[in-house]
Amino acid sequence: MKPETNDEKEIRRSKKDANRDRLSGAAESHPLGAGAGALAGGAIGGVAVGAAIGTVAGPVGTVVGAATGAIVGGVAGAMGGKAIAEIIDPTVEHGFWQSAYVSRPYAQTGVTFEQYEAAYQYGWESRAFYHDKTFDQVELNLGRDWPTHRGKSALVWEQAKQAVRDSWDRVDKKLASSKK
Repeated sequence: MKPETNDEKEIRRSKKDANRDRLSGAAESHPLGAGAGALAGGAIGGVAVGAAIGTVAGPVGTVVGAATGAIVGGVAGAMGGKAIAEIIDPTVEHGFWQSAYVSRPYAQTGVTFEQYEAAYQYGWESRAFYHDKTFDQVELNLGRDWPTHRGKSALVWEQAKQAVRDSWDRVDKKLASSKK
């Protein structure tokens, strides 16, 4: 067997790292981002808008409008969620925050990265989920849901909120620079 060339190694690595869909094998698959976008930005909003528009035609129009709105909104939301998911590399984010957290103004002396880790992850994942909203628009939801996302972190929402926002803002900056 002949040794693998550098080009062959690079091709093998790129195939491995292409974020392939487990079922279809398609490259650049981001099912979580697309799913989150479809649910948050699309289907829920689409149902409301479709139902409102359909109401003009009566009860049947409301149902048909809601169903149509859910489909159209779900597709649009999935596209937005996928776009954000392509920018977020959890391994890179984790590494960045692990080294940067100590220099953040909210980092408390004696509180380890492990305590902030869930907050950072919650920030970048929530940014993908709420792709069409600002942090201020969803802050109450994030605070309400923090206990189910914090894992082993002992931080209460008021302690974690700035780290969540910091991570959210980092994704926003990546989004802005990717659009240039």
